Amino acid sequence: MTQVPETQMPETQGTGRMMAQRDVFADTLIELIDGNEDVYVLDGDLANSTKADKVSRERPDHFLEMGIAEQNMMGVAAGMASCGLIPWLSSFACFLVNRDLDQLRVVVAQPGLNVKIGAAYSGLLTGKTGKTHQEVSDLAVMRAMPNLTVLAPADGVEVRLAMLAATEVEGPVYLRLTRDPHPVIFAADHPFEIGRAYVVREGTDVTIVATGEQTVRALQAASMMAERGISAHVVHVPTLKPLDIEGIVAAAGKTGRVLTAEDHSVIGGLGGAVAEVLGEHQPTPMKRLGLRDCFGESGDNADLLEKYGLTARHVAAAAEALL
Repeated sequence: MTQVPETQMPETQGTGRMMAQRDVFADTLIELIDGNEDVYVLDGDLANSTKADKVSRERPDHFLEMGIAEQNMMGVAAGMASCGLIPWLSSFACFLVNRDLDQLRVVVAQPGLNVKIGAAYSGLLTGKTGKTHQEVSDLAVMRAMPNLTVLAPADGVEVRLAMLAATEVEGPVYLRLTRDPHPVIFAADHPFEIGRAYVVREGTDVTIVATGEQTVRALQAASMMAERGISAHVVHVPTLKPLDIEGIVAAAGKTGRVLTAEDHSVIGGLGGAVAEVLGEHQPTPMKRLGLRDCFGESGDNADLLEKYGLTARHVAAAAEALL
């Protein structure tokens, strides 16, 4: 596990910046194309929402509109990868995980082809699209897929770094992306590396392990707890697979109590992954915070976080219950 330098700790930066991961996704695709002529973007008729339409305007020779045909898009990506190209798929997570799962399994994951999956609109906060479009089980599905690397960055800075790293690594990668502007917590020189977890706040009483944008709410919860004299140790896990087993074990050992927090089902996601690790390597009292075996629904972001128990206040309460 990597210790974020004290001067780069999220709570010390105080930039107040907001950034939408989908905007960074588009900008980084341009950057990748400019740096490597083998990079192409395949879109499933959602470029206006995923922001991949920026590629269609600025680098049209590297943009392929595949229409509402996700299975075909995955198959075309596999063919391109088999010829040495690096295809980045752009669509909603709900479609990339469910509509073309067979093609992902057989023609991409089994041969280990170099296909990169940009899964937008993941989790609950999808602009009131509702339960049909809220993908809250993707981490469970993708973690179980052999040969697949699974990433869930916390902010826009980490999205860019994760995309650069994903393009360099050989083999299929699933990148979980969110829709709306969110606080930036990492500095531009954040030492991102696939397979590493990061200590983003030191503490001694209880460990909070979070992934994706839920890490921001975990940090906010830690600040609330500090006001009550409770010291929370916060660990950010941007790589769900391969998981930083040593880092998770070390974080659990530091406090002897673990809470996982994620904008995802508690079944098979970060909570399941951490429970598997601790069950095998260091049995530790723990609790999983996330969706409790249910679908989401349409609503404002604040209302959804409140109803499904994912606010910073809920994170703090769940962590304190372990004390």
